[in-house]
Amino acid sequence: MTRERAIAASDQRVCVARIGAPHGVRGEVRLWSFTGDPAAVKRYGPLAAADGRLFEIASMRPAKDCFVARLKGVDDRTAAEKLTNLELYVPREKLGPAGEDEFYHADLIGVAAADTSGTPLGTVIAVHNFGAGDILEIAPPRGETLLVPFTKAAVPEVDIPGRRLVVDPPPGLFDDEEGDLSPPSP
Repeated sequence: MTRERAIAASDQRVCVARIGAPHGVRGEVRLWSFTGDPAAVKRYGPLAAADGRLFEIASMRPAKDCFVARLKGVDDRTAAEKLTNLELYVPREKLGPAGEDEFYHADLIGVAAADTSGTPLGTVIAVHNFGAGDILEIAPPRGETLLVPFTKAAVPEVDIPGRRLVVDPPPGLFDDEEGDLSPPSP
């Protein structure tokens, strides 16, 4: 996955796309794909909304920063407007195993994070990407969330089966106003 859109791994579904605003008057929609190969979203077959509705991509073409898609059964702008911002999911098993040093964002959500000395930092609650690479958002037991670059240097160990990861923050990442380098205290 290339974006932060994911739901808890315990749900066993992964968000692979989001429908945007309508495109034209014949029912086409803008479609943002969150898969490694953006065009692969069409190959997953029917995509499910959180409410259980199924959508099948009849056709899809690249646009500037998304795709323009025609969904089966969506034949006019009014129907397309009702789908704006709807997230689409596939069962986790359709994705197959991640490659070496690759992780599905959905698999990272809920993983416990600790520093290199074993001190708990909290739990991964989101994976963001604002254009410069993935960032883990970690919720400590108390206080504000921590944002950690998801790089091999900053997160040298990820154990998905063990549901844990190790954070080795770069100098200054956890600085507070007094210059303390330790993470916020619980």
